[in-house]
Amino acid sequence: MRMAVVGLFAGIALAFAGYFGGFGAFLLVAALGAIGFVVGRFLEGDLEPGDFFRPRDRDR
Repeated sequence: MRMAVVGLFAGIALAFAGYFGGFGAFLLVAALGAIGFVVGRFLEGDLEPGDFFRPRDRDR
C-alpha cells in the first residue's frame, strides 16, 4: 500500500476521533498510531531497539 493511502486512512481515523470523541480521543488515536508505526518499523526490521538508547556520535 502506498504511503499516501496510509496517510489518508490515518487522517480519516483522526478526523473521526476528533469529531465524535473530542480532542482527548484525537490525541489518544494519534499517540496509538505513532506507537503502532514504531512497532511496525521494528517488525519490518527498519529499526533496532538500540537505536533509541545509543548516544549520538558527536564529531565536533
